[in-house]
Amino acid sequence: MLGWMAWTWPTALVFVGIFSAIGFLTVLELKFPGGDERQGVLGLTTTRGDRLFITLLGTAYIFLAWLGLIGMPLWGPLAISIGWGVFCFWKV
Repeated sequence: MLGWMAWTWPTALVFVGIFSAIGFLTVLELKFPGGDERQGVLGLTTTRGDRLFITLLGTAYIFLAWLGLIGMPLWGPLAISIGWGVFCFWKV
C-alpha cells in the first residue's frame, strides 16, 4: 500500500497525526470561533493554529538536532517534543 513512495508505517503515522491535529483544530474553530488569541510562547500573540505550527516546527528541529548530535534511539526527542508541545499550548 505504501510501497509506491517507499514510506514506512511510522512515517505514515506521523502524517496521519499531523492531519488529525489539523482536523481537530478545524472542529474546534467551527465550534468555538475566534481562535482563542493569547500571549503564547516566545512572547507572541498566537491562535491555536499558530501554536500548532510552532509546536510542529520545534519538534522537527528537536528531532533533527538529536539525530545530528546523538543518533538513535529516538525516545529522548519524543519526550522532549511532547514537553515542547505541552509548553506551547499551556495557558499563560
